[in-house]
Amino acid sequence: MDIKKLKEELLREYRFQTELHAHTSPASSCSQIVPEKLAEIYKDLGYSAVCVVNHFVYEYQGLSKKELIDRYFGDFERAEKRGKEIGIKVILGAEIRFNENDNDYLIYGVTRDMLEEIYNLLPYGVDNFRKVYKMPDSVFLQAHPFREGMERVEPAILDGIEVYNVHPNHNSKIGLAAVYAKEQGFSIITSGSDFHHPDRKHEGVSAIRTKVLPEDSFHLASILRSGDYLMEIGRNNIIIP
Repeated sequence: MDIKKLKEELLREYRFQTELHAHTSPASSCSQIVPEKLAEIYKDLGYSAVCVVNHFVYEYQGLSKKELIDRYFGDFERAEKRGKEIGIKVILGAEIRFNENDNDYLIYGVTRDMLEEIYNLLPYGVDNFRKVYKMPDSVFLQAHPFREGMERVEPAILDGIEVYNVHPNHNSKIGLAAVYAKEQGFSIITSGSDFHHPDRKHEGVSAIRTKVLPEDSFHLASILRSGDYLMEIGRNNIIIP
């Protein structure tokens, strides 16, 4: 088998690159990337889409529910508008945190109305959330579950985990995460750059590749559920989930 030729064929077939984990400012206080710049950066890298998964936390920075959601969607709409102007799809996602600990969870397949409902459930923990709030068309993943300070949760409440989180300031122990994903039989594993900073050169260092362009948040969730995607690390190395 000619591995080089196989890789070239895979890249042609799975030609759409999507960043699954990027943050903007001011919605995520830890980010230094304004929404318009995020779209421009990923367009310049040749990406087809970028998913904005800003932090969504109860009383985040002392904000009221309305203030938080307005700021959250202000960032998304600015990035989306710029994306339409320059020709890159900007997709809505969320990285949510419950009051019980510092775990982060990624949601693909989400709307403003859903986040308004989810906000009210953040004080009561992830187990309660998964029991009372149904998201049949969404994907619910634990982000970087082996990073320092994270706690593993009951696998049955997850659709999968983010295995390949390559934020340069954190050791997400991706080897342990990959082994854990296999042991637990998760049907969905993902990769993401966890992009926050313009000077760390970690923009677009992790992606998924798909045969079709994800049209919106729910289409992206559907693709992840199908398992028909590749992961790419370092803009060169292909991983088959």
